[in-house]
Amino acid sequence: MTKRGIFFNHITVDLMFLLLILLFLLIFKLLNVFSVFFLSLVFNVKCKFLPLLRDHFNGFLKFVGHLSHQCDNLLGNKETITFLQKEKYDIIILDAFNPCSFILAHKLGVPYVAFYPGMLNGPLSIALPSPVSYVPVFGSQLSDQMNLWDRAKNLLFSILAPVDLIWSTFKDVAERHLESGSPPGGLRQLHQGAEMWAFNTDFSLEFPQPLMPYTVLVGGLLNKPANPLEQDLESWISSFGSAGFIVVTLGSMVSSVSVERLLVELTAGFSRIPQGVLWRYDSQLWPSDLDKPDNVRLQEWLPVNDLLGHRKARLFITHGGQNSLMQAVYHAVPVLGIPLFGDQFDNVVRAETKGLGLTINPTHITRELLSTKIHTLIQDTGYVETTGPHWCFNYILQG
Repeated sequence: MTKRGIFFNHITVDLMFLLLILLFLLIFKLLNVFSVFFLSLVFNVKCKFLPLLRDHFNGFLKFVGHLSHQCDNLLGNKETITFLQKEKYDIIILDAFNPCSFILAHKLGVPYVAFYPGMLNGPLSIALPSPVSYVPVFGSQLSDQMNLWDRAKNLLFSILAPVDLIWSTFKDVAERHLESGSPPGGLRQLHQGAEMWAFNTDFSLEFPQPLMPYTVLVGGLLNKPANPLEQDLESWISSFGSAGFIVVTLGSMVSSVSVERLLVELTAGFSRIPQGVLWRYDSQLWPSDLDKPDNVRLQEWLPVNDLLGHRKARLFITHGGQNSLMQAVYHAVPVLGIPLFGDQFDNVVRAETKGLGLTINPTHITRELLSTKIHTLIQDTGYVETTGPHWCFNYILQG
């Protein structure tokens, strides 16, 4: 057999394999089953803590269930609904993450503007055209540079998107409280009824994709020039001289991974660097048997915006929340992402692809890897140059 024949035989086998996978997944879709394990087995998802992903997904559905229960209570409160109806609002600006917001606006019969707090393609963001050939689906942890298998994986994630599953928890609520009953088009129909969509993001953190005329990006509204720090904090920073300092905020989801091991490796890694480390962490919860390095300072709350705007800020270690990344880019500080939950995994993929920083899987973190990546990010001026002029609205907001 010729080389060309062998090549085409391989292509045929790959296509048949892909079609077989799609057939299985369509069956899963009909059964309304979301299987992270199947995706990971076939496509070797770069995330080997599958029980954690399963728990996160189940936790998300449980959270949505709580929202549905609260929605039922709200819409069933005649006093509250009567009060809202008497106010005769001209327009409603609603939280587009919570489906209840749309149901309430529909019940009041008031035009609404949808504000989505995350990236363009979040788990419940279905208002935009998103070609799967180059726009990563939520949870896929892909960039816009995809090969054949990446596109196949992206397609599968699109097929298995949990939007219908999530709406099923609100459908009965809408049926009970809307005079017209649950909208035939479900959540998609409610999304399409918005007068305008505003997303808390910017293309400095997004991959190219089509936008509709009713879409605006308002990311960075919370960013502002830094204010002077308190004298105590300023003195502590000055004690590290030209080495500067690092800001660490990992949010409230640190408990989602093995906390003890994570804290041990983080503190050991921080002890190897000359920079000061300002870490947002409740000191009362610090393990009594774990020594804190001299260059680490714990504080229950940090003025993150003011710290990132400080001239001696060298690095921002973050869980990858949307607002955190926008603050880092606004102040031209490289990021080291340690994602722990939800959209954070996709957020840090975007940040790394854009050249804004690097990432570490929380289950693979070691002191050597941490100190190496910190050194790389601080010494390589390319990361600062990438973040520095990246947001054109930096000048607009400050001027």
